[in-house]
Amino acid sequence: MPVLPTPRYLPSWPFRNGHVHTIYPAIFRRIDDVQYQRERITLPDTDFLDLDWSKREATNDHDKPARVGIVLHGLEGSAAGGYVKGMVRAINKAGWDAVACNFRGCSGEPNRLLRSYHAGATEDLAAVLEHIIASYDYEEIVLVGFSLGGNLTLKYLGDMGDALPPAVKATAGISVPCDLAASVDAMSTLANKVYIARFMRNLREKMREKAAAFPGQIAIDRLDDITTFQEFDDLYTAPLHGYADADAYWQACSCRPGLVNIQIPTLILNAADDPFLGPACFPLDEAGQSANVHLEIPDYGGHVGFIDHPKDRRYWSEQRVVSFFEQHLG
Repeated sequence: MPVLPTPRYLPSWPFRNGHVHTIYPAIFRRIDDVQYQRERITLPDTDFLDLDWSKREATNDHDKPARVGIVLHGLEGSAAGGYVKGMVRAINKAGWDAVACNFRGCSGEPNRLLRSYHAGATEDLAAVLEHIIASYDYEEIVLVGFSLGGNLTLKYLGDMGDALPPAVKATAGISVPCDLAASVDAMSTLANKVYIARFMRNLREKMREKAAAFPGQIAIDRLDDITTFQEFDDLYTAPLHGYADADAYWQACSCRPGLVNIQIPTLILNAADDPFLGPACFPLDEAGQSANVHLEIPDYGGHVGFIDHPKDRRYWSEQRVVSFFEQHLG
């Protein structure tokens, strides 16, 4: 029953508040020693994804890493985010190559199609894996998803079950909204108003860009009145991606129902003080039924936080994830 004991993780005093722990790294964390090389891949529907690679330097062919870690960001994030670069660096320091996947429209250039990315767009992760498996000679692939990217990753694993590509050996999800409706409820509280305002500002701007690129196909007359995820997903996310409404989208794309189908070692790292996660985002029953899903609920961590100390170059979550992979892969 892989519901793991509460870890001995105790950050310094200011970071024992979930909001402080969430906001500080988002604003202040900067990583300058990860240098990316970009690769653009074309998707089956003619759209594109940009992959940002950080490869470990090999002195000869025999020294080339046999393992690669694929890192997926959260809502309105990108490969440039401090939490993504921190995980990429931790994977590199473990001796592996790393690649950060930018979702559609998140790499600094609008995507080509009317559609965008969303929490259940597992076909895009499948395309990334297919490309890496066909184009490179890695023996093992691990996946790390943050927040929305964590839900997408775990949904993909649950949907694939036994059909998962054999090269994919382990995965980790950090601050995962395993139940999207429960996460939206948590985000709708007054205490989270500042986060919603920031997300809505970014999402509204992208909708304006879409409306300009696809005249007559997106109505933006109510855009400035939208203040919640419920409204945004009802008007845009759901209809643009084939769902009847926000509730249908959340139900279809939440990873929680499929967790019991996951066939490889999987760590879910969700902090008890995460302001973005409702009670249903902590899948105790599913982890208890699974031999592969390892749920760890630290008392602290905020949302995509997990700071050891603000001056520490590695965050606790990065060390924990790499340790989990090494434990299960050898």
